[in-house]
Parts: sequence; structure tokens; C-alpha cells
Amino acid sequence: MGDYKNGDFSASALHTSMLEEVVVSASESKLYSYQRSFNGFAAKLTNEEMLKISAMEGVVSVFPNERKQPHTTRSWDFMGFSQHVRRVNTESNIVVGMLDTGIWPESESFSDEGFGPPPKKWKGSCQNFTCNNKIIGARYYRADGIFGKDDIVSPRDTEGHGTHTASTAAGNLVTGANMAGLASGTARGGAPSARIAVYKICWFDGCYDADILAAFDDAIADGVDIISLSVGGFAPRQYFNDSKAIGAFHAMKNGNSGPDLATITNVSPWFLYVAASTIDRKFVTKVMLGNGAFYEGTSINTFRLEHDTHPIVYAGDVPNTKEGYNESISRYCYKGSLDKKLVKGKIVLCDSIGDGLAASEAGAVGTIMLDGYYEDVAFNFSLPARKPTATIFKSIQREDDLAPYVVSFSSRGPNPITSDIIKPDLAAPGADILAAWPQGNTVTGLQGDRRVVRYNIISGTSMACPHATGAAAYIKSFHPTWSPAAIKSALMTTAFSMSAETNPEAEFGYGSGHINPVKAINPGLIYDAGEEDYVRFLCGQGYSNKQLRLVKGDDSSCSEVTKEAVWNLNYPSLGLSVRSGHSITRVFHRIVTNVESPESSYKAIVKAPNGLKIKVTPKALRFKYVGQIKSFVVTVKAKLGETAISGALIWDDGEHQVRSPVVAHVSL
Repeated sequence: MGDYKNGDFSASALHTSMLEEVVVSASESKLYSYQRSFNGFAAKLTNEEMLKISAMEGVVSVFPNERKQPHTTRSWDFMGFSQHVRRVNTESNIVVGMLDTGIWPESESFSDEGFGPPPKKWKGSCQNFTCNNKIIGARYYRADGIFGKDDIVSPRDTEGHGTHTASTAAGNLVTGANMAGLASGTARGGAPSARIAVYKICWFDGCYDADILAAFDDAIADGVDIISLSVGGFAPRQYFNDSKAIGAFHAMKNGNSGPDLATITNVSPWFLYVAASTIDRKFVTKVMLGNGAFYEGTSINTFRLEHDTHPIVYAGDVPNTKEGYNESISRYCYKGSLDKKLVKGKIVLCDSIGDGLAASEAGAVGTIMLDGYYEDVAFNFSLPARKPTATIFKSIQREDDLAPYVVSFSSRGPNPITSDIIKPDLAAPGADILAAWPQGNTVTGLQGDRRVVRYNIISGTSMACPHATGAAAYIKSFHPTWSPAAIKSALMTTAFSMSAETNPEAEFGYGSGHINPVKAINPGLIYDAGEEDYVRFLCGQGYSNKQLRLVKGDDSSCSEVTKEAVWNLNYPSLGLSVRSGHSITRVFHRIVTNVESPESSYKAIVKAPNGLKIKVTPKALRFKYVGQIKSFVVTVKAKLGETAISGALIWDDGEHQVRSPVVAHVSL
């Protein structure tokens, strides 16, 4: 997996390991212990042995215990979610479960000052950890019992990822938060009065399926309301061969590798998949050459070299030939590839972005990294650094007028498993996010880095996930009886529209749009769905009776339900895949529930570009009471060339605009 401490990515895995995330609601239930135990040793089995176990009584599926990776002062304000938004007292009854690297309890973001005792529904415990009235539960998991030398065998966070995500989702208000003077302001979570339960599943070498499933099991039984999981694999898997999908299905039942297309991996319809977008703040660093010329690039640099001028060398000119390296390797500043005698005391120019460790170990005083891949986000390094020297200045903050747009590292759709369900679902801030950081780790966690901070600025789709988590907790505090699908629908149908000009992949980059928590508490209408809806969908997708029975824990059978095509799953967005150059007509059946005004009337507004025809029947929906359900049919005809076409259906009552994207795209 590599290391996810530096900006959520390691240098070695920067272009291949991307983060996905999921937010789901949960209530009391449990996963089955057989899933835990079999996944714990499946990686050691031969294919023949795995097939034999798969045929055993009580086994849903057997798959290797695969390793996964762990996918503010400005971000909440940027989306119009100020400190002064309307809140209700029930927010303190919401428990947010964070499945991550643990938590640093001493952070001010997790102080329990002013908090009463945990809600009466809470059944969790604290394992080798002292909880308080803010962090009310803490467990850790490691099925194989193998820990790294720097791992703390408790829910305490030694990496930083879990602390950062937890404070973004539900951290307290902390004034004067900053990272070495950068991004100064009030750090806060989306639901600062909510409680936090910690489930440490990620260690020095990543996050394993067996531990993920066990944590889901306990979180549901403990009484968690919202589960936030900021991890992802390297490739999508069928729903019942995916530990995250299995765990999330049970949570639903009871309560990122951009910029390439089809890189998304968390794709099941009961997930809320969140893409990472920018906010209107960015960090830049200036470099002055010996001739007085200034250049500027993106990075988060807290070091000061501006009073000193240093020689600059190109990494390709200083290979460590004694160890067999040549220019073709050293130019990228790979570990051990640089000649220490030629590098010491100099600034090194590298041909790719990395963590700066190779230059640091070779004795460099600074690094300049040329990169055209992650131009939209800044990273921390263990030396003064930036992209394209001599003198390197401390970073400064600037406004980004183009925000929000989806960052390059965020995984894109279309959905590789069920191509007619649009993924991602929506976008949330994930670039340059300031949040709490453990003081048991440095800024980057790299050797030689001695900077210890209370708050750190990092980027990743893992930073977008807790924004959606906090928003979901906020919605649930107003609507405690809403299902996971209802909360998801509210977030999707009220999202801000995003520009296709700054997001070429359009809905495959940002889904329904940018998250809008304030509007989401009053969506007008919701697209609700429950266990039986997903069962009909799975039966329609060809899943067997055996799989359904074992996952659900009952005698369910596909022969006893109506097998539904994917287009009839009551999803808040509408997608259809088409062969290039062909026409296709799809019929979507949808149901909406009135959750606002007792007397209301909505009319259908259709936005369809050339190549897309959208017909809605009926064209108006009239409601007489809250909770009333109405059905409608959408007929979509599309003809595609090589690119996707997107339109929208909006139900409008003059106050609420319930928007669903309609996307036709070329079949995978």
C-alpha cells in the first residue's frame, strides 16, 4: 500500500493507489462471524481450497483478505455551511463511527467539555483506551496479530489519517487552529455536537478485509448512526466479494484513482460515494533564481530558506553510480538514486513529484519537483519544496476563483460493475483541508521531519468523505427516523450544480454535484429505498438465492420477489449506457415521498441537450400530506457518439428544486 501520511498518498504509490470512501447509516444488527473468520485466513488458501470452503454451509463468499488503504477553517464556510446554521439538541445523540487509523484523544477537537453522558442507546466499549463524553467508543482490530514497530496496539492514532477525518466529520469548534500560520481560523466538524466512536482498522501496512468486516459488525451492534469509511481497494469487486459492500449492506439493512475514467472502486448502490473537490483557497510557494527571476508552484512549505541562496542541481546529473543508478533513474529522485557528495547542501530539481525523502537522505536542503499530474492540490514535504530555484520561500495562501472543481486524484466513473448506476454520487471538499493531527507523529511522518503540529493540511478523497459524514449526521439530527437512502437522496438532490467546463468528466467526476448541507435538511421530496429494494435489484443482477439468504440471514429467495432491472432501483440519479453510435430507449420507474409541506404541487422541469430526449409521466405531482408517496415514469431516448450526454429532471414546487442528473454514456 505504501504510506498515506503525506497528503494522503505515498510517493511510491502516488499514481496507482487512490482512495475511495463511503458513508452509510447504521443501527443495531450484526454481521455473521463466519465472514470474519473465513476472510481472516483466505489469503493463505489455494484456489481449490477456497472453492471447497465456498460450497460449505453458511458461507457467503470466500475471497483473499485483501489490503485496503485509507482514502476545517474554510471548507464548511465555502459550501455555505457557517458556524451559525440552525441546529437541534438531538445532534448530541448522533454517534458517528469512524473506521480508520484511530484517533488522538488529546486534541482539542475531541474535548468533552460541555458534553453530557453518552446517549442511552449506546452499547459500545473502549478497548485499551480512555474514552470521554465526546469519544464514547474505541476499538481496534488486527486479525493476523501482526503489528509494526511504530504501531500502538490500541485505538490511538499514530498515523494521522483517522484523527484528521474524525475532526472533519464531528470535531469541536477550535479557534485559532492553523498549520505553522497557514489556514488560520476556527477548525470544526460538520456535526460538532455529535459523539465519535472509533474503530481502528488501519495499521502500518494498510487496512484488511477481515478487520473491516469485524469493525462493521461491532459498529452496528454498538448503536452507531453514521459509519464513515475512508478506504478503498485498487480495483472494483462484485458486491458480495467486497468486504466494504457486505458491511455496508448490513448497515443499510438496519438503519480513488483519478483522473482516468472508470477508476472508481466503491460502487454498490447502498454506498454514498464521494468525490474530492477544491475549495476557494490554495497554497503556493515562490522560488527565486539566482538571476532574480521568480517562479511559482503549489506546495505547503513551512520552512524558511528565503535569506539563503543555494546551488541547484538537476537530479539526472547526480546519479548514485556506485550503486548502479544512472540518469534515467536518478532524474525521478527515487530512494537511493542520488549521489550524496554531489547533492549535499544543494537544492535538487526532480522530474516527478514524490515525498522528498530521497533528496533529504542525500543531504539536500530543498527540492523542486516538476509535475503535470497533481497541479490542483498542494502537498507537504520533509524539505522545502515546490514544482519548478536557488531560494525557496515559505508558502502563502491565495484564492482559487475556479473552485469548486474535482481534483485530479479523485476517482472517476463510470461504474465498472453496474454501469447504469452513476458513480460518484456527489462531490465534497477534499483538497488542502486543515484538521486535527496527532502530536505523536510529524507533519509527513517521514524520516528527518521533526515538525509536530496540532493541525495539518492534507488532501485526498479521504478528506471529502468526512465532509459528507458530517453533513449526513447533521441531516439525521433533524430527521432521526430517515433511512440511509433518504439521507443520501437529500444530499444528492440538493447538491450545488458544478460546471462541466472545469470538470470535463462532468457527472463521472462530481456525480449529482457539490454537497450543500444547509439545503439538504429540507429537500422537499426524497427517493427512498430499503433492504427489499436492493434485494430485487440484486436478484435482477443475477445473484443467487444462496448468496441472498446467507447475507440477509433469512430464507429469502429471488423466486419470491420481483426481479427488478437496474433502471427501476429508486435511485436519485438516472443513468443508461449505450453503444457508441447507437440509439437506445430506457424506461425508469421512480417513487418520491413528500417530506415537507402537507399541501404541495411539483411540476417536472426537463433539461435535455441534443441527443437526449426525456419524457416524464405525469408532468405534475400533487401531495395532500407529509409522507405521501407518488410514482412517476421517465422515458429517456439517447443517441451517442463517443462522449457522454447529460441532462436533468427537476421537480419544482417554487421553493424546492429536487434535481436528478440524467446521464447517457458509452457502454464499458
